[in-house]
Amino acid sequence: MMKILFSLIFLMPLCFMKNMFWLVQMVMFLIMFLFMNLSVNLFVFSNMSYFMGFDLISYGLILLSIWICILMIMASENLYKMKYYENFFLLNVVFMLIMLYLTFSVMNIFMFYLFFEGSLIPTLLLIIGWGYQPERIQAGVYLLFYTLFASLPLLLGIFYLFNELNTMMFYFFKFENMNLFILYISLISAFLVKMPMYFVHLWLPKAHVEAPVSGSMILAGIMLKLGGYGLLRVFIILMNIGFKLNYIWVIISLIGGFYISLKCFCQVDIKSLIAYSSVAHMSLVIGGIMTLNYWGFMGSYILMIGHGLCSSGMFCLANINYERLHSRSLFINKGMMNFMPTMSLWWFLLLSSNMAAPPSLNLMGEISLINSLVGWSWLTMMMLVMISFFSAGYSLYLYSFTQHGKYNLGIYSFYTGVSREYLMLILHWLPLNIMVLKVDYSMLWF
Repeated sequence: MMKILFSLIFLMPLCFMKNMFWLVQMVMFLIMFLFMNLSVNLFVFSNMSYFMGFDLISYGLILLSIWICILMIMASENLYKMKYYENFFLLNVVFMLIMLYLTFSVMNIFMFYLFFEGSLIPTLLLIIGWGYQPERIQAGVYLLFYTLFASLPLLLGIFYLFNELNTMMFYFFKFENMNLFILYISLISAFLVKMPMYFVHLWLPKAHVEAPVSGSMILAGIMLKLGGYGLLRVFIILMNIGFKLNYIWVIISLIGGFYISLKCFCQVDIKSLIAYSSVAHMSLVIGGIMTLNYWGFMGSYILMIGHGLCSSGMFCLANINYERLHSRSLFINKGMMNFMPTMSLWWFLLLSSNMAAPPSLNLMGEISLINSLVGWSWLTMMMLVMISFFSAGYSLYLYSFTQHGKYNLGIYSFYTGVSREYLMLILHWLPLNIMVLKVDYSMLWF
């Protein structure tokens, strides 16, 4: 574990050298394959070194983090061409990857808290430094204060745990059970804001709309998964009280998810629509984790991985259109099939994965989550039907609106996709649809 960490730390000086933009990305690929070849144990923490180690949940999410960071660099070629502080951008991406790697691989809950909060800093720098509109400052403040407001109770909760249990190691949590209401609220509130749960989701669409493409990719791909990962970890000690109180969060999430799905039909900004769809998907994940059953935990993990790849790919597509037309409005991004017929295929492939069509990981995840929620209470069926149906609805709405129709006559020059963009989209779509063949790995970790 430490060898990967040191590889990433020593990647930082490389960011400042001239013309190293693509080399940094290639070294990240190398680190990715080194990490993939580490042996992972299904049932306990493996590869322990110093304060780090991973089990299957961490393993999948670390792989996803490295992968998305590689694709962020690939998507941001514009910065490199325009010479827009590209060295600092690379440094920021590498620093963010280090923070995420540490968040997922530490076994101490206090260290987890430290890096969980530390990952905010590079995200904030991305939004404020490379965002498009002046409102990005406000978006950054929203992101910071929503997350930090809920995080202080988490810190106090962690201190209380240490005081009571004399340990902070995730592994020993499974021998304990805390039955305190205030502790329960303080430990999960930070993660629910990060997910984001309905009612505390307002920072997310704002941050997405103002962020550059790389910021949106990392936000959708990894940042929302930090909350799910945290919940999976802390619920080991909150089982007893969770059985009594979790129904509140399930109800809020499912009704909120349905409402957000309807809200997607009102959006005129492509990025905003994709951001709201993320909230709808994450509401299912929260519901699955809160049922505290086997299917729910597995499904939430699979859907987190699937959504990370799928959502990130859709933000890439939105950015490809934005680079051509300099607008994210659905009224201007019309009739794209006339200009980029091949991109039309990629829009279709990623949007079909987004509405959980086979063979994507999203389908596997949603089947597990529907199983878990209906097993928990048959009343959830109504909302699940609505969320699934409208999820297909807004995906098709976005597809037909952008690809079909009469194109805007104001467009005077245009170029189709370049090979870098196709490669980037393939690297999003392929793992999303090929990993279904080995989904048993994701199903066995519990």
